[in-house]
Amino acid sequence: MPPEARLHEHRVALDGGVDGLDVQRRVVAGAAAWLAPGGHLLVESSVAQAPVTARLMREVGLVPEVVHDEEVGGTLVVGARPGPG
Repeated sequence: MPPEARLHEHRVALDGGVDGLDVQRRVVAGAAAWLAPGGHLLVESSVAQAPVTARLMREVGLVPEVVHDEEVGGTLVVGARPGPG
């Protein structure tokens, strides 16, 4: 984890439980209730955690896509809520 995250992020955002995914689980689980049809949920992740986050999104009906940016070394899991039609 980069030092700036440890120094500036709220503790609850950094303490993800045993596997580091507790916060992601809570957000993804509630996404269907507040995410508009056609909307997207973006979750920053590690490369190792991204497949699990994608599976969590799939389980609640989101369509996941893992995006990695080599330039910044970042990984993002994007979950799309299908729109009408």
